[in-house]
Amino acid sequence: MEGSTAVVRTVSRRLVRPESPDGGVPSSEPEEVMHLTPWDLRVLTVDYIQKGLLLPKPPTGGAQLVDGLASSLARALARFYPLAGRLAVAPAEATSSGAPAAAGSGGPPGIVVSLCCNSEGVEFVHAVAPDVTVSDIIDPVYIPSAVVWSLFPLNGLLSADAALEDPRPPVLAAQVTELADGVFVAMSLNHTVADGSTFWHLFNTWSEISRRSISSGSEESFDLSSPAPALERWFVDGSPVPITLPFGKLEEIVRRPVYPPVRECFFHFSAESVKRLKEKANAEMAGTATAPISSLQSLLAHMWRAACRARELAPGREAMYVLLVGCRARVRGVPQGYLGNTVTNAVAKSTAGDVLTNGLGWAAWLLNRAVASFDEARVRADLAEWAHNPSFMYIDPSSKKDDGAAAWLGTGSSPRFDVYGNDFGWGRPVAVRSGAGNKIDGKVTVYEGRDGGGSMALEVCLDPVVLARLLADEEFMEAVSAGLD
Repeated sequence: MEGSTAVVRTVSRRLVRPESPDGGVPSSEPEEVMHLTPWDLRVLTVDYIQKGLLLPKPPTGGAQLVDGLASSLARALARFYPLAGRLAVAPAEATSSGAPAAAGSGGPPGIVVSLCCNSEGVEFVHAVAPDVTVSDIIDPVYIPSAVVWSLFPLNGLLSADAALEDPRPPVLAAQVTELADGVFVAMSLNHTVADGSTFWHLFNTWSEISRRSISSGSEESFDLSSPAPALERWFVDGSPVPITLPFGKLEEIVRRPVYPPVRECFFHFSAESVKRLKEKANAEMAGTATAPISSLQSLLAHMWRAACRARELAPGREAMYVLLVGCRARVRGVPQGYLGNTVTNAVAKSTAGDVLTNGLGWAAWLLNRAVASFDEARVRADLAEWAHNPSFMYIDPSSKKDDGAAAWLGTGSSPRFDVYGNDFGWGRPVAVRSGAGNKIDGKVTVYEGRDGGGSMALEVCLDPVVLARLLADEEFMEAVSAGLD
């Protein structure tokens, strides 16, 4: 099972366009252009966001299931219609006149990347994997990546590819795969147009529309529990709009490294286990830490220390933890339901020896201090400066030195995202998994726990030898509840 992708067979593909409950298309200009912010543009160089839900077997399958899900997605897209558009790249001179500059017209090179909100459509894939069971996905110690990754659409694409390839790939795609005793519903979202918060906002909206349509037996209009997204792009004061990238071609920023092989495990931590880690971290730092250490910081510190042990890092080797911090609640003027990217980095650094010898609380305090160092004024200044000196996110495939060991961890996503509330009408999700995008040694994705109430889960991606050592680490595994998820 692990080595095969042939078990997943595509049945059909279609384009799903935004559709209001009355059957109409949301009003927007056919060529409405959404200009992209520095937060958006800097992630042109990373893969699509790929997350999916393993659901119980629905009462109906085949065309009836897929048509219903396609219909509810179309209605969700009525709120998120920019995601049914396409990325476009044009010479900077074309943005004011509407026509490309003539060859040899002089002036510095420059391009503008934008989102054309033309409702061209979202790719919707129906696939079947009749020989794959729910237990095949959740029972193995190691995630069967070859199978799981094939449950996602748009594999292998960088976000920039949506403006480079011909025909232009969609910025959003969904895949519904019928399994032997369940169904997997996945989405792949171009990171340039939105972040994880928007991803799960859309997923929550889609599942609620599907659930309520099935419950009522109709597709009549109804009020949704989640608010509509805020569609207008947010630019810091003084930023040029649109932003010109100082390149002749978009290809100049693209890198396609070959990543070393990795393996993945999914670890579940009960609310009680997370609480114990938090209490221990705060007790160890009593009278030292200026702010309480959070549950997430305590859990990630536990992960950081275990990774240093599993990697067998030299005591003097620098160990780094990169946390992605959302700015919706941290930067004034950015709406909570903002459709776009609002993420910045917080970085904790130390030596591997200090991370291990100074205790859980000290490592958690480093993470706490990195997040607490967030400075809104600095973020605004960085955004304003980015337009004049752009830089892009490149994921170092190894961060290795002469000893051959990677020494960084990076965590994205959030335990606050509503994952297990995505009942499409026949039961809550059994599990959540991610696709192949951005899977490198050191990637740790955090989710809410399946049991709620403060439980959490970590999807951990590491060098195969290192991950095997992590599984044998008694101190780490003692906090993992009921084994693996």
